[in-house]
Formats: sequence, structure tokens, C-alpha cells
Amino acid sequence: MSTEERLIDLEIRLSRQDDLVDTLNTQVYRQQKKIDELEALCTAMAKRLRELAVTAAQRQPVMDERPPHY
Repeated sequence: MSTEERLIDLEIRLSRQDDLVDTLNTQVYRQQKKIDELEALCTAMAKRLRELAVTAAQRQPVMDERPPHY
């Protein structure tokens, strides 16, 4: 293999690696964006559950209430 062929081969490999790095970078960016969205959703759900727990704790328990069919 001549020096020129080796140089061409290295340039091709470098070009493919650059493309792969760009593809992986895009994928990592998308995944991080999705993780951020899911974390925000989990935070909102946890807040809503705390609000529901407070509301449930403040309700008066129903004692011996007659069922509606009586």
C-alpha cells in the first residue's frame, strides 16, 4: 500500500468518524432533552400528589352516613 493510498484511507476513516460523532452528538442531545422533559413531568406529578395528600388529610371523615338508597 502506497503512502497516498494510506493517506486516502485515513481521510475516509476520519470523515466517517466525524459523521459518527455528529450522529452520536445529535442522539445524546435528543436524549438529554427527553430526560429534562421527563424530570419536569415527574416534578409536576410529585407536586400534584402532595397537594392531593394535603387535601385528603384536611377532609372530615364520613361517619355512619346512610347510603343514598335509604
